[in-house]
Amino acid sequence: MKAGEKTILIVEDDKLNQDALRIFLKNKYKIETCDSEKPFFNIIYSKKIDLIIMDISLNGPKNGLELTEEIKKHPDFKDIPIICLTAHTGNTDEKNAINAGADVFMTKPVSSSTLLQVVEDYLRET
Repeated sequence: MKAGEKTILIVEDDKLNQDALRIFLKNKYKIETCDSEKPFFNIIYSKKIDLIIMDISLNGPKNGLELTEEIKKHPDFKDIPIICLTAHTGNTDEKNAINAGADVFMTKPVSSSTLLQVVEDYLRET
């Protein structure tokens, strides 16, 4: 896969976390970022997104689980892999993320190599 061939949308309300994820992934992928519902839908409807990294806590009225559930119910976007990457570490958090439609549940902090491996595994399948 050539660098920049696939696009990842990072949905994260913390700017430092957005920046860290961008650094982890920017050499291999195009990166889009947003921190809340409105820019999320603007991006998802206007660009081809190959994978989403979704935090649970977001700015605005909807959280990452609600956005995940909406996207997975939409016929045009239901096949986009979603990695839930969050500081929420409880057993119910993982269950809720998977029930909302997340393909993978990961907790922060995550190593760049682990995240990159999971991203590559999912993008290889698409």
